[in-house]
Amino acid sequence: MADLPTLPPAARPGDALTAIDTPALVLDLDAFERNLDAMQAAATAAGVALRPHAKAHKTPAIALAQVQRGAVGICCQKVSEALPFLQAGITDIHISNQTVGPAKATLLARMARHGRFSVCVDHAQQVADLAAATAAEGSTLRIFIEIDIGQGRCGVADAPAVLRLLEALAPHPQLHFAGLQAYQGGVQHVRGHAQRRDAAARAAERTAAVVAALAAAGVACPVVTGGGSGSVEFDLASGVYTELQPGSHVFMDGDYGRNEAGTALRFEHSLFIASTVMSVGGGGRCILDAGLKSLAVDSGLPAVWQDGAPSTTLAYTAANDEHGIVRLADGAAAGATLPPLGSQLLLVPGHCDPTLNLHDQLVVVRGGVVQALWPVAARGLSR
Repeated sequence: MADLPTLPPAARPGDALTAIDTPALVLDLDAFERNLDAMQAAATAAGVALRPHAKAHKTPAIALAQVQRGAVGICCQKVSEALPFLQAGITDIHISNQTVGPAKATLLARMARHGRFSVCVDHAQQVADLAAATAAEGSTLRIFIEIDIGQGRCGVADAPAVLRLLEALAPHPQLHFAGLQAYQGGVQHVRGHAQRRDAAARAAERTAAVVAALAAAGVACPVVTGGGSGSVEFDLASGVYTELQPGSHVFMDGDYGRNEAGTALRFEHSLFIASTVMSVGGGGRCILDAGLKSLAVDSGLPAVWQDGAPSTTLAYTAANDEHGIVRLADGAAAGATLPPLGSQLLLVPGHCDPTLNLHDQLVVVRGGVVQALWPVAARGLSR
């Protein structure tokens, strides 16, 4: 058994992009860095803190790059997801979600002994769980009360409900009210620019109304945090948010790419799945080695890229577990042909977040040459 082979890496630094063993998740470092720089510059110019969301990338190297550019910290969506980031040296982490039960509260309270952690609540039982855990661990937590500003998911409905939760917090000095969590995910993929602007304005108005009602009751909100990649230009200009949580802007997946962009604040596709033509069996199709176990299709099938741009010749038409079917696109030029066996194609996934969760590492490429392999260290951490 000692001579059993081990799985080699998909690539090594110095390899050509075309030499990557596929399917593999590829990050275009130049486009990625421009995306990070553009978002940080916009937030800085608006005087709004940037706390990018790590649920999109699950990769400590990316979070470190964001903090180095000026981000105040990061968001995670689950308690366990935060662990690899804390271990990598990111110590200001907001859990932009609720927790329930002693197991999660205890893990969060233990992590809070090593950093500045915050978490959302929308029910008194969550407060009780967190109070018990932090008292036992000797730690403190910043608490954000989430308000529902139109998504119909988590969050309390209005200012009176916020005040009731503040009463639940009052007996627990280790739990510090930090402000409001206000996120409307439904705004992010409204396609039309004007329609998205109006939807973001409605969400901001609901948030502002709660802040004003709390102020009238003598309660200040130190931080109002929320927003996303699709609404960021409107969130920055709203005057409501003091902190924003965009995540997908680092990659710009296919779903975000279908939004109509209306300003100079634009982001580039930087995330691709490298895939290889593994069969050319006929019937006007070729078969790739990247299917459902390599990319998420909940937000649409991936787009084929050729020569650094979306292909006008090829269309990814169906995904099976380990196969992707590619055909000539509608409107392809006369005489267009399918790529031959062994050809490499790049795919832009429809939804970056669950696609990252299917991969162990990012192959980081600059100028067609592999620079590094970045572990997707929070992959699978959904507890």
